[in-house]
Amino acid sequence: MPPRYHELALFGYIAAMLIFDKKVVRLAYTLRNVAGEVIDSSADGEPLAYIHGAHQIVPGLERELDGLKAGAVKDVVVAPEDGYGLPDPQGIFSIPRSVFPDGVELEIGTQFVGEDDEGRAVPLRVVELRESEVVVDANHVLAGETLYFHVEVRDVREATPKELLQGYPDADSPNLLVS
Repeated sequence: MPPRYHELALFGYIAAMLIFDKKVVRLAYTLRNVAGEVIDSSADGEPLAYIHGAHQIVPGLERELDGLKAGAVKDVVVAPEDGYGLPDPQGIFSIPRSVFPDGVELEIGTQFVGEDDEGRAVPLRVVELRESEVVVDANHVLAGETLYFHVEVRDVREATPKELLQGYPDADSPNLLVS
């Protein structure tokens, strides 16, 4: 027996309120490390806005948000493999000091952007200074870390065609909240 119109309308309304692919989600969050130290938080600013299913947040968190609705609060533990990955030993390598411009002061922790062989930007972090070379790490600073998120879903709405095309939510999108 086919569903009745009111059942379809009700299903459509419920689906619009839940987090699924192609929804814009505004998320208040606090990210902590294993020691409980705050690594990042939206507490002092605007919630994070992203398009669900567009790989804009770590996969382990995105997966745990599936099906939640505005107002939901959840604690999520994300293993390194589902966060920023495991450190890649090949991501740590040496660069001759002569490559750096004269007068550039380098110290452990200095971050800068280099280029790979195809000319793509690669974020790098200085991890060791030697007499004639600088050892850098191209791994994400949180690679290998278990991530502890506390999240509150603030809003869920349909992404506009423009947002889907450009790949990120507009700050000035019309208020299409369905929360």
